[in-house]
Amino acid sequence: MQTNPVWRMVRALIVTYILSGILLVVLSFALFKFRLPENQVNVAVCAVSCFFGGILAGKTMRTRRFFWGLVLGTLYFLFLYLMSLAQKDGVTEDTKRLLSVLAMCTLSGMAGGMVS
Repeated sequence: MQTNPVWRMVRALIVTYILSGILLVVLSFALFKFRLPENQVNVAVCAVSCFFGGILAGKTMRTRRFFWGLVLGTLYFLFLYLMSLAQKDGVTEDTKRLLSVLAMCTLSGMAGGMVS
C-alpha cells in the first residue's frame, strides 16, 4: 500500500492539513499577542503548509518532485475552496483574490517539491 502514489499524496495532504492546524493555533496566538494583520496570518498558514507539504510529497514520490509539490498545492487549494463553497452557499470572493491564493498554494507547494 505504501507504493501507491495516490496513497502517498493523500498521506502528504493529511500531514499538510495537520500542520495547517498547528500553524493556525500558533499564529492566532501571535495575532492576539503582537496585533498582526489577519491577512498576514492567512498567507503564512497557506504558504508554509504548502511548502512543507511539497517537501513531503517530493520526498515520498522521489521523481518529478516539483510536479508533485505543484499537485499537492493545487489539491490543498481545491479542498479549502470546496469547504468554503459548502459553508457560504456560493462564491462571494473576487476572482483576483481567488487566483492569488491559488497561485500562492501551487507555487509554494512546487517550491517545497524543488527543495526536497
